Amino acid sequence: MTRTVKPVLSCLLLFSFVLGIVYPAAVTGFARLAFAVKASGSMLAVGGERVGSSLIGQPFTSPEFFWGRPSATTPGAYNASASTASNLGPLNPALRDTIRARVEALRRADPDNKLPIPVDLVTASGSGLDPHISPAAAFYQVPRIAHLRGLHEEAVHRLVEEHIEGRWPWMFGEPRVNVLLLNLALKGVEKTAEE
Repeated sequence: MTRTVKPVLSCLLLFSFVLGIVYPAAVTGFARLAFAVKASGSMLAVGGERVGSSLIGQPFTSPEFFWGRPSATTPGAYNASASTASNLGPLNPALRDTIRARVEALRRADPDNKLPIPVDLVTASGSGLDPHISPAAAFYQVPRIAHLRGLHEEAVHRLVEEHIEGRWPWMFGEPRVNVLLLNLALKGVEKTAEE
């Protein structure tokens, strides 16, 4: 029995050390050298202060900012430790009520906007943490934001156009707009308009 147990324990200790310590340390070290920003969570900083990650949606609730997709995680917050979809089917009355409430909130925030509301402004993504919205969802919000911030719609519209990310590499995915990056740029436009 000792002849069987000794090699098994040796292999267990060796593989635990190599695969549990050496390999993760090597991969983490390589990632930090080759992709420093991405390996650190793609965190964005303004004036030396971290404002969020470009990979996780942020809860913008003020009508003066662009709103992202609703989150299916903790209501009103993008809780990365609780990434999940709502798991409500299209015939579920709770989903219909939730979407109806979101549509009413958008209509209350901008009663003059008669355009159809893009679906990604009233439905959560599969992860509940999506940092992007469609260009249509961003353009839908332009009149509200321009009015509340005292900016020309054309300037806000151009800002959205500048922040549209295309397909990668020219064929995968859909065009999208990162809400955090767009809102940070919006603050910059407002600052320029005030000067």
